[in-house]
Formats: sequence, structure tokens, C-alpha cells
Amino acid sequence: MTKDFEPVSARVNAKINIGLQIVRKRGDGYHDLQTVFYPTDFFTDLLTVSPCKEEFSFQLESQEDLGASDQNLCVQAFRLLQRDYGISNANISLCKGIPTGAGLGGGSADAAFTLKLLKKAFQLPVPEEKMMEYALQLGSDVPFFLYNRPMYATGRGEVMTPVDLDLSPYRLKIVKPDIHVSTKEAYAGVKPMAANVFLPSILQENVTAWEGRVVNDFEKSVFEKYPELRKIKETFYREGALYASMSGSGSAVFGLFPS
Repeated sequence: MTKDFEPVSARVNAKINIGLQIVRKRGDGYHDLQTVFYPTDFFTDLLTVSPCKEEFSFQLESQEDLGASDQNLCVQAFRLLQRDYGISNANISLCKGIPTGAGLGGGSADAAFTLKLLKKAFQLPVPEEKMMEYALQLGSDVPFFLYNRPMYATGRGEVMTPVDLDLSPYRLKIVKPDIHVSTKEAYAGVKPMAANVFLPSILQENVTAWEGRVVNDFEKSVFEKYPELRKIKETFYREGALYASMSGSGSAVFGLFPS
């Protein structure tokens, strides 16, 4: 008798980077970095996984062109688990609210949540270390969203340790203009150098002490090419932000304001 599985859904949250330093370029083409990932539900996606006996399907609702469906990380996540666990087909539905090309980790978050929902929907005995292995195959930021709590990250971003950081006393504002910054483009403008600060220590200080010390190395070259992003950051400070920064490789800029 075939077991019936129920559909499962989740609100997929984004992330911001509190500080981001590119430390060195590695022999495998990736870069070593240090950053703190911080989850935020300022933007969210809606993801649903429905096990089925018919053909696999992927429905995407988005105001942006996200390319071919078979290249979507949700589909790739499904194929990994189908290959190793022989699960039946599924309908995956994704409604995008997290903007792309923003440095908010939307695609990575979708991939991680797809893994988690597939495990839950099909009641799969996937150990945590295997989930992490799948996540890293899908992208450097994907493992963070399996933890989905403030994490200090090094290596490609996959070497993570929990960090005690609570931004709930502040009001978060994020602006994503109609600018798309590709990760490849952002890295091309960065000159790696050894980190001169240890982020977890600085982040224990008051947020008002972060400006000029908690930096995003991508800002220099990205702001030169897209001065509108610099203006957004400057506007945040004029409006009373205690701290403002570009997230990831951009183009989203966030500010932390008094509650």
C-alpha cells in the first residue's frame, strides 16, 4: 500500500550581512571571507511542496525573470533528494517576494527550505550532516538557511558558528532599487586582504559604534558603478539610522534605526 504524504508550506525568509570582508582568493576559484549572516523576514517567499504520483512540476510566480525552471535551485534540491532517496514526484510552488540580485540570499533560502520541506513531506531520514552536504552543493550561502539564526561565517561562508546578536530592539529598513548586481561582477571589483577586525567581538559593542568599523568590502566598487546605492546609505544616516550598509554583493541597502 502506497503511503500518502501531505503538502507542506513555509514562509521563506531572507538574510542581511552584518559586515563582509573578502580575505583571500582560493585556488578553487572561490573566496574566503568573514561575515555575520542575520535572518530577516522583511522580505519573504512562499514555498509549498506537494508530493504527487504524476509528473514533477515547478510553478513559479515572480515579477522578475528568473531564467529556466530546470536551473532553479528548488528544482536542483528536489533532484538531489530524488536521486539519493528515490522519492516520488512532487509539485513545488514558489511565490517570490524576496528580490533577486539584492544580496539578500533569496535563491539560497529557497534551496534550503526546499530541502527541509522535502525531508518533512516525505518523512526522509536525512541526517543533519547530509543536509549540510546537499546545501553546500547548491550554493555557498545555502547552509546558513538550514540553521537560520545569526551565524559568524568564514571559508566560502559555509564554516559557521553561532553568534549572540539580537537586532530586534531596532527598526530594520531595506531598500532594493531597480539595480541588479551579479555576484561575479561584485567580486571582480574587490581586492582581497587580510581582515583587520574580528566581527563577533565588534558586534558585541553598541550598534552606534559599528559605522566605519563593520564594513562591506563590496561597497567601494559597487557604489562607484551604482552611485544611487551610496545615496540610499547616506539617506539612511540622514534619517537617523544608527548603522547602514549594503547587504552581501548588493544591491539591497539596509539601515538600523531606533525602535
